[in-house]
Amino acid sequence: QVQLVESGGGLVQPGGSLRLSCEANRSIFTINANAMGWYRQAPGKRRELVAIISSGGSTNYADSVKGRFTISRDNAKNTVYLHMNSLKPEDTAVYYCNAAVLSWGNYEHYWGQGTQVTVSS
Repeated sequence: QVQLVESGGGLVQPGGSLRLSCEANRSIFTINANAMGWYRQAPGKRRELVAIISSGGSTNYADSVKGRFTISRDNAKNTVYLHMNSLKPEDTAVYYCNAAVLSWGNYEHYWGQGTQVTVSS
């Protein structure tokens, strides 16, 4: 079982920055096929992928955040970060950490509790 704990959300003005953290209770990246990522869900909208980082270190971003957000990880701390710069009001959402863990040929998905990010003046 994987447990994910997020932190770092809050209220920020447009153009500001925030860093989200997601700590797992065990190492995720020891298996090459695993990955961790950040999703977000705004009111009335579907949950969408924001950024993902694989065990090999490759990253992928939603077009809407490319050049503004960076996903990184600290393997020693079992933690993934989302560095968010140049924030816009449309980035307002609940952000969820996700771990995709390969188990017996299938992926199991684990989610954090979510952290609110509000971008407003």
